[in-house]
Amino acid sequence: MQTMKRSRSVYVVMVAMVIVLGLSSRHWRYVLPAILQKNAGDGLWALMVFLLVGLLSPALSTPWTALVAMAFSAADEFSQIYHAPWIDAIRATTLGHLVLGSGFSWVDMLDYAIGIAFGAAAEQVYFYLRKERARRKTAR
Repeated sequence: MQTMKRSRSVYVVMVAMVIVLGLSSRHWRYVLPAILQKNAGDGLWALMVFLLVGLLSPALSTPWTALVAMAFSAADEFSQIYHAPWIDAIRATTLGHLVLGSGFSWVDMLDYAIGIAFGAAAEQVYFYLRKERARRKTAR
């Protein structure tokens, strides 16, 4: 599977949009269905990681981007098992809690996988549409 090179400007915009959606899912969680009230934010966090990996490595294939994003997300989740005063002080801040989380959960791992799978699927559709548009232009 050959991956088209990602547009960094598109990915910057997408990262910003996902951050806004993620923060909104925490702030206005009461408007979401019960299952999404916590899980949406975790899936969006992992989607943001997927997009950041793609932004930083635009030539990396989609499967590798997803694998790196999942490895990073899993490492972050497993790091939540470790508790020491210095890291718990960071986690007690808003930014620290958003980035590092606070407690390990297997459900979060599933949320991450869903968010990353969504990103990988959307990226493949995006690449396909770009390729088709380019093919139609050259066929004219």
